[in-house]
Amino acid sequence: MKLYIGNLPFDVTETELLGLFSEFGEVIHANLVKDRYTGNPRGFAFVEMDSRSSGQQAMESLNKTVYKSRPLVCNEAKPQKKGGRRR
Repeated sequence: MKLYIGNLPFDVTETELLGLFSEFGEVIHANLVKDRYTGNPRGFAFVEMDSRSSGQQAMESLNKTVYKSRPLVCNEAKPQKKGGRRR
C-alpha cells in the first residue's frame, strides 16, 4: 500500500521517515520529495508499506498526529496520472 504523507517538517530525513513508519510494518520504499532545482524537501513524501493492513494501521495511527510541531496528513496515495510532468 502506498501512502501520501503531507505537512512534513522541512528538516525531516528519509531515515526518520523510515523509522516513523517501520513501527507499523515493513517499509518497502520511502520517497521524500525534493525541489528539482534547489534540492530542498517540499514537505511531503510517499511511503510504500509491505501490506495493506500495515499501511492502513500506519495511516490511521499517524494521520493528524503532531510530528516535530506539525500535524501530519496521511492518506492513501492516488494513482499517478499518465502523461508527462509539467515544465
